[in-house]
Amino acid sequence: MKTLKIIKIGGNIIDDASSLSAFIELFAKLEGPKILIHGGGKLATKLATDLGMEVNMIDGRRVTNAATLDIITMVYAGKINKNIVVQLQAKHCNAIGFSGADGNTIVSKKRPATPIDYGFAGDIAQVNTAVLEVLLTQGVAPVFCALTHDQNGQLLNTNADTIASELAIAFANTYETELYYCFEKNGVLRDVDDETSVIKHISTENYQDLMQQRIISEGMLPKLLNCIYAIQKNVNKVCIGKPEMLSNPNANFTTITK
Repeated sequence: MKTLKIIKIGGNIIDDASSLSAFIELFAKLEGPKILIHGGGKLATKLATDLGMEVNMIDGRRVTNAATLDIITMVYAGKINKNIVVQLQAKHCNAIGFSGADGNTIVSKKRPATPIDYGFAGDIAQVNTAVLEVLLTQGVAPVFCALTHDQNGQLLNTNADTIASELAIAFANTYETELYYCFEKNGVLRDVDDETSVIKHISTENYQDLMQQRIISEGMLPKLLNCIYAIQKNVNKVCIGKPEMLSNPNANFTTITK
């Protein structure tokens, strides 16, 4: 069974031109089938602020009203997505930009308005891999932004970490799927102020202990829950760390396994 690498990059990589360029170089050199997922919340927030729009966040999650959804669509599916695709083409990595609506790949349901109304936020209900499988066999790398659709003509803002996890799960029966969350830290840290305090290995058994000790909390918690869920759904391997882990197995990063 072939290995499929599914890689999600965070906003700090996207926001820094040199970091993004270095990542593009790494991604382009990866052999075999691969899929890239990106967010872009910081740039969307900046554009909204520049336009005088209120940015409303609840517990770190964006409230997506109609005007905010327009901004997100322009930034995620437009500026960021096409910038990544064109840079990959420059590195001779054939790529194509995607939202969940393209090829009907990711269908979501609008999140219920109770107890908190997050507006046009989507919770993934279905992943269809048929179109992606054709592209992967032709050596084309799909590049996903954090938008899905409801099959009724509505785009929905959807967590990019969750999109990466659900794509990895959807391909787990046809590939040995490996899921990589690349961001600015070395991995899951015991001390958020100490980059050397990487927890090298987390299992589905010991992550509860880490949460009870409050070693894992705040921003890392939803990311880790996506990782654990993916492992439980037969994803072969999940890793969290800086992009260097893609090319250097001896780099300092966190691996999550059963």
